[in-house]
Amino acid sequence: MSLARGLYSTALTLLSPLIWQRVWREHDAQHPRLERLGIIPSTPNTTPDIERPIWLHAASLGEVVMVASLVEALRQRYPRRPLVLTTMTATGAAQAARLLHTPQGSSGLAPARHHYLPLDFPLSARRFVRRLRPALAIMVETELWPNLMAACARDDIALCVINGRLSPRAFQRYRRIGALMRDSLAHVSGLSAKSQQDLERFMALGLPPARGTAVGSLKFELDIAEQVIADGQVLRQSFAQRPVWIAASTHDGEDGQILAAHAAVRDQHPQALLLLVPRHPQRFEAVAAQAAQWCQSRGESSLRRSAMTESGTEVADAASVLVGDSLGELLTLYAASDIAFIGGSLVPIGGHNLLEPAALGLPLLSGPSLDNFSEIAEVMAAEGALQVVADDAALAEAVNALFSDQAAQQVAGQAASQVVERNRGALSGTLAMLEHHLPL
Repeated sequence: MSLARGLYSTALTLLSPLIWQRVWREHDAQHPRLERLGIIPSTPNTTPDIERPIWLHAASLGEVVMVASLVEALRQRYPRRPLVLTTMTATGAAQAARLLHTPQGSSGLAPARHHYLPLDFPLSARRFVRRLRPALAIMVETELWPNLMAACARDDIALCVINGRLSPRAFQRYRRIGALMRDSLAHVSGLSAKSQQDLERFMALGLPPARGTAVGSLKFELDIAEQVIADGQVLRQSFAQRPVWIAASTHDGEDGQILAAHAAVRDQHPQALLLLVPRHPQRFEAVAAQAAQWCQSRGESSLRRSAMTESGTEVADAASVLVGDSLGELLTLYAASDIAFIGGSLVPIGGHNLLEPAALGLPLLSGPSLDNFSEIAEVMAAEGALQVVADDAALAEAVNALFSDQAAQQVAGQAASQVVERNRGALSGTLAMLEHHLPL
């Protein structure tokens, strides 16, 4: 073990009480917590009917949604190889279960399953890799776990990074641990970056230049299921003819600003409905309580998505705010909306995925914190699909303007969907890189 990785592992051990606190919170009943120590069923020995699996790690909900098209492509190209999808979060696990579900009547595909990623302790990482015995390990974006990467290298398992991205802020953070990054990136067999700038940052941190290529962002490879759109339309009908805007993936410190903006929106459009969707499930209760108190102070009412009746008449008749507290329904809620504000941007988080609502043809609004999606945001803004607002007052002004001008709303929505269509193509480049390390 290198000195850098040894120091990292020691620090991880010292922080283990805090790490286990997070693990305890992210637990779900479908998976034992021992998975976090790499304790999973062992992969059977290879036979003519059983091949070693492909392991794909996508940290959370957004990453699992993003790799949906890749998962489908891998299962079709390697039908005899089981697919193992790992996540870090419970929301990611729930989305993975939906993604990996094989409809009745499907045949010819090896099984697919989900596990939680083990914590990156040396023994846990080694145990997980040796029990899984993958033919290929694939990490999404910046999921660079030094001990897991070293465990793959120790067992001669090719490890690839896809949709690799490093924001300027993340790049500066990683430079502070340069020795550890050089050690980790030396274990990468291939990396497909979302842009040339991202690739150059990875190389500056130690990625051998011959192992990297820029193919574009997989986030543009969205394939939104027809059923999602249909479900969104059904939900939209329960809102009657009301104007609807969604504030999605919000963080602590944003909800109050969004509710303040909604007050100004309701002043001009008294029937307007806000769909308020917190980013993390552990905030559902607090945000629902905040929305209920806010509505009560105005003589209005709020409703939780989990409490809606099938008819949804409560929303159509009365509620000012609908809190999205159901897992895995964000795309459906987007499909039921007229305008989308993407959270994590009025507070210094760096923003979240702009492309899901864009693919559905929604005009986009965002706060100024967009480091995580700066390149996509620049393209969207240049094409007239995205408005960046500074605060709640500017947010209310933008929503009101779009509600008052249906033509402008339609033009912005069409511009957003066209940006997505024009930038597709990263999937083929990603698959070509993976096939180099796992031939068909």
